[in-house]
Amino acid sequence: FWFQDTQDAPLFGEEDENNQTKRSKMRHPLVSFFHLFFRTSAILVYLFCDILSGRFVVCMVTIILLLSCDFWTVKNVSGRLLVGLRWWNQVDENGKSHWVFESKKTGSKNTTSSAESRVFWLGLLVCPIFWILFVFSTVFSFNIKWLVVVILGLVLQWANLYGYVRCKVGGKSNLRNMAKNYLGVQILKRKTSQKSKPGATVDS
Repeated sequence: FWFQDTQDAPLFGEEDENNQTKRSKMRHPLVSFFHLFFRTSAILVYLFCDILSGRFVVCMVTIILLLSCDFWTVKNVSGRLLVGLRWWNQVDENGKSHWVFESKKTGSKNTTSSAESRVFWLGLLVCPIFWILFVFSTVFSFNIKWLVVVILGLVLQWANLYGYVRCKVGGKSNLRNMAKNYLGVQILKRKTSQKSKPGATVDS
């Protein structure tokens, strides 16, 4: 695995800390729209397939096309423009496969927008949860004909989620450290805000 560290692309709660230094307006509204459009459309078509069309094949093909467009858009466009991250696989001259996780370098003039970062990570995190629920629902309802479709949706969206988290944190140890640091910062902020309130007392 190859990694390049990142400092400019906010993840989860980090945009709150950098809110004063980064613009909150949408710099790529069209990219942000399509980042959510394909993945939400695939979920809606799956949920309302019987209403939209009674034909299973038509719905299946539509969902697969939407999922494919979403995977390509998120992997190649929205990740790079909205949060300055990208990942891919390449084969070296010896035929060995390498996964590359790259992030925007510190000091880049094209800083990311905190609003677009929230849109990116929200869509990236929430939509796979729906496909997890769909997998369980198809299994428990014995609706086997949809099982391949929902598994495909879960795999494609989980792949992008995994790839971009690895771009951001670099590795599993960094992921654990980031979670601990984030919790520590939130606890410190809460204690500071409580102490700054009028009439607040400090325990001896």
